[in-house]
Amino acid sequence: MLVTMTVLAACGNVAGGPLPAPARERLARSAARLSPCGRSRPHPYHHVIWIWMENRSYASVIGSPSGPFQTSLAKECGLATNYHGVAHPSLPNYLAATGGSTFGVTDDGSPGEHAISAPSLFADLEAHGRTWASYEESMPGRCWLTNQGLYAAKHDPAAYYVGIRPACRRHDVPMGSPARGAFHWALASGDLASFSFVTPNLCDDAHDCSTATGDRWLAAWVAAIVRSPAYRAGSTVLFIVYDEGEPGNHVPAIVVSPSTRPGTRSATYFDHYSLLRTTEDLLGVPPLGRSRRSVSMAAAFGL
Repeated sequence: MLVTMTVLAACGNVAGGPLPAPARERLARSAARLSPCGRSRPHPYHHVIWIWMENRSYASVIGSPSGPFQTSLAKECGLATNYHGVAHPSLPNYLAATGGSTFGVTDDGSPGEHAISAPSLFADLEAHGRTWASYEESMPGRCWLTNQGLYAAKHDPAAYYVGIRPACRRHDVPMGSPARGAFHWALASGDLASFSFVTPNLCDDAHDCSTATGDRWLAAWVAAIVRSPAYRAGSTVLFIVYDEGEPGNHVPAIVVSPSTRPGTRSATYFDHYSLLRTTEDLLGVPPLGRSRRSVSMAAAFGL
C-alpha cells in the first residue's frame, strides 16, 4: 500500500474550482497508487468510518474534472452507482442514516429545535458493547449545539439525540487536521472507535466551496485513514457518501475496504438506510427503523 506525497501536496494547490489538467493527472495517479482495496478476502470488520460530504450529484463528482481523486478512488475500490439521499434538505438525511427515520424533520433546525428522543445507532452501539466517536471539523467545542463559523450543527447528528447527550459530550469532538488532533490521534494510535462519523466543515464538505476543494480534502484524509494501523490490520471499512443532490437525489457513494475488489460497482438501489443497515450488520447491532427493510451493501462490496 503506497501513499505518496503527491496526494498531500495536491491538496493545497488551488483554492476552489477544478484543478489544472496536470494537477488532476497527478492526483489521479496518486489515488491509483494508494491500492487500499482487494488485499484480503471478506472477513469480520471491527471499525466502520463514514465521511459525509454535501450537496453534489453523482455526475458532478464521479468522472468530473473537479473530482479526480474520488473518481480514481472509486475505480480502485467500490462504487455504488445507484445510491440516493432520502430527503431534502440536509438534516433529515443525517437523521435517517443514524436513527432509521427522518422523525418528521423537514428543515435544518438546530438540536434545540429538534430534540430527538428516539433510539439511534450511537445508543445501540453503546448498548451492545461497541464504541463510537463523531469528529466535526471546525467545531468550537465538544457536542456543540449551535452553528458557529464553518461548523454546522445540522451536519452533526449525534448532537440531536437527547438520550445520548452525556455521551455526546465525551465522544463528539473537534476533528483536527490530518497531522494533529482527535481523529489523527485515533488513527495513528490504533485507538479507533467501532464507529466513526466524520464531518468536514462547510467549505471542505463542498457545501459552501467547490467540488475540487472537497476532493483535495478527501485526498489528504483518505491517505491518513488507509495508512492507519486499524486499516492496515484489515479491520476497517470506509464509506464516503454525499447527503443529497439533484437530479433525483442520486449521489456518490464510495466503499473502501481491504476486501472490496478494485473496480467493484453495484447498480443495486441503495440509500442512507442501506448504509445504516450495512453498518449495523458489520458491527453486530440490531437494525433501527427503516433499516430493517433495507438491503445491506455488504455482499455487493465484498464486506
